[in-house]
Amino acid sequence: MPVVLREVPMSATSWPSSPLQAAQRAFALLLTPPTAFTYDTSDLEALACGPIPLDRLRGLLLCARTTPQDRDIVWRDLVMRARRDGPGWVIAAAGVAMPGLRRAARRLATGWPGDIHDLDAELLTGFVAALRTVDVDSPRICGRLIEAGVRAARKVRDASAEQVARIAGIPGPALPARPADHPDFVLARAVAVGVVDADEAYLIGATRLEGASLAQVGEQRGISPQLASTWRTLAEARLRAAIQDGDLAFVTLSPHHTKAIAEATVSASSGNLLADTRRS
Repeated sequence: MPVVLREVPMSATSWPSSPLQAAQRAFALLLTPPTAFTYDTSDLEALACGPIPLDRLRGLLLCARTTPQDRDIVWRDLVMRARRDGPGWVIAAAGVAMPGLRRAARRLATGWPGDIHDLDAELLTGFVAALRTVDVDSPRICGRLIEAGVRAARKVRDASAEQVARIAGIPGPALPARPADHPDFVLARAVAVGVVDADEAYLIGATRLEGASLAQVGEQRGISPQLASTWRTLAEARLRAAIQDGDLAFVTLSPHHTKAIAEATVSASSGNLLADTRRS
């Protein structure tokens, strides 16, 4: 059973300035009598333990033994309550989703030079707006709510980047905050944020950039050309979506990530993968 740490309510004069901290404070107040919001888990086979406080529910949803199906059952109910029963359950939904919202906020803030509170506010606003429209009959309800918040925050981030470009007097169309650069560094950023792993980055780099065949790379990695092709197709789809969504625009590389790509390049060269080959 996960350990739940309940926040001690702060005084009225210490309301947080951070939007996410303020949402967490409001959530903590819902757990305090006479409000004390609870959720009845009796109908959930894997989670059945009767009515429980919402912070404990949040812990259960994060538990590895909780199935995706049970998570979606709970989230379907939370969304419907937010739509039907008013602001209290909107706050409850944001509070239960707070671990995911905070992870998204950290990712959005990477390399961001502006006020992170602006991004947090848009993230939360987008999440709350999606409670009214999200399809509760499709899987990953919570994930899709958070993704809606991320899209809203990216609009603010991208608009700010365009404004900086205009102020700087850059001619022509506004440029992204980080212009496109060498493909190796694009792959390194994708590895840094988990869009692809180092092996997938190596597979893409060797076959798309260095001219190696899928058969050669597959033989080196101990997999069939067909499996290598499948891996590359799936990895490239994630990479393409990340580039289009701006996920890689503000990623700062560490020596660890650039070293992984460099080692893959050296490995390809030393293995004569480039000799007398053509791009697959």
